[in-house]
Amino acid sequence: MTQTQLEYTNVMTICREIFEKKSLDYGLSWRILRPSSLTDQLFIKAQRIRTIQQTGKNLVGESLEDAFQGIVNYCIMAIIQVRNPADFQDSMQAQDAIVLYDEIADEAKSLMERKNHDYGEAWRDMRVSSLTDLILSKIMRIKQIEDNRGETHVSEGVQGNYFDMLNYSVFALIHLQKC
Repeated sequence: MTQTQLEYTNVMTICREIFEKKSLDYGLSWRILRPSSLTDQLFIKAQRIRTIQQTGKNLVGESLEDAFQGIVNYCIMAIIQVRNPADFQDSMQAQDAIVLYDEIADEAKSLMERKNHDYGEAWRDMRVSSLTDLILSKIMRIKQIEDNRGETHVSEGVQGNYFDMLNYSVFALIHLQKC
């Protein structure tokens, strides 16, 4: 296993543990959210990170690591929602969601490995603030696609953007572990 694969796996293990524990605390209450609501939640998290990076002040107390972990998990929730729309009478169980979580996490890791090969691990030379900006840019893209009712002419759809944000967040977490 390469260093990147090991670091990636370690970060995703932490994120999965958080997802699993929150599923015990809250159940799958997030299943009521439409994908656009999850996109807005991602915007809130990313905007908060950017504000803290710009001002140097964190008045809420949630760490940047916590916020990036939240982005990872919200991206996975959004992908689950896009693939498995829910309603008020949703029958998905926590164990079902964890199985889907693992499948999506595996897809994300595979995508990261392919892109990491082609881009030569360029993310290692990037700043966490740039990764934050890229996440915000992807959120704005998703919001536009959602406003266009999912129609795109040449660009990837929302799932591709959720996967990219997930991976950018993992990269940010790897960087933050070294600080």
